[in-house]
Amino acid sequence: MRITQLDLPLCQVGEGPVWDVAERALYYIDILEKKVFRWDPLSGEHRTWNVPDMIGSMALREGGGAIVALVNGIHTLNFQTGAVEPFALMDPANPNIQLADGKVDRAGRFVFGTSHRKAQEPIGGLWSLGTDGTTVQLDSGLILGNGPCWSPDDKTLYHADSMRHVIYVYDYDLGTGAVANRREFFNSSEYGPIPDGATVDTDGNIWVAICEGGVVLCLTPQGKVERVIEMPVKCPASCMFGGPELDLLFVPSINPAFLGRTPQPQEGATFVIEGLGARGIPEPRYAG
Repeated sequence: MRITQLDLPLCQVGEGPVWDVAERALYYIDILEKKVFRWDPLSGEHRTWNVPDMIGSMALREGGGAIVALVNGIHTLNFQTGAVEPFALMDPANPNIQLADGKVDRAGRFVFGTSHRKAQEPIGGLWSLGTDGTTVQLDSGLILGNGPCWSPDDKTLYHADSMRHVIYVYDYDLGTGAVANRREFFNSSEYGPIPDGATVDTDGNIWVAICEGGVVLCLTPQGKVERVIEMPVKCPASCMFGGPELDLLFVPSINPAFLGRTPQPQEGATFVIEGLGARGIPEPRYAG
């Protein structure tokens, strides 16, 4: 196994990596800097798009461009013009809530968490944006929703409440997008306080970044720790398999300066981990 810092700009809050199989490119975001990035490893091209507010996550669209989860709802991003337009705003808007991490299920829906703006009160939840552009609330009572991802058979949804140090598991109906039977899957407290972005490999193992813990964990489908990867930074923020064979794990990180802590030189960098012996599952595009 080898961990390498990529030659990419440092982020304030690097998050939300998305590997696009068709383009063989990595997309990721900087929440505080309000930016979406695209990096082509073959050509080395690195592009940037600015969005008008803090961004919690993004997903590519089947019809081109992307959707971005901003504070007040889902917006579209046109990669050609850079235009950002409202698509599915939260109704009613709540100034104490912002949108957080999200991913697309294999039916083309965008499933995302919401968070209390100060990550203190349990007023966040779990939501689904259908391919028809309508949003449905799936769960409530969360402080900071994070890291949605699915088992390879699409029957299980994982989603964390980061401030409670807990990853939950739900029964998931891919046909309807409904969830049921929420239960605790894993408590990260032994390894760090914030289970952050996550992904699932072809064997059904869950890979999750533990922010403030300095590790990426590999968890079995039974919730047991299979592997602990020590990162060069304390705040890895998410992880996503990519590369031509989907066997590279990309890990963005957070610069803790905004939390009042003096950053180390690599904090805010994006890393790639090679030689894990695991492969990811291609990320779908939003079908709406």
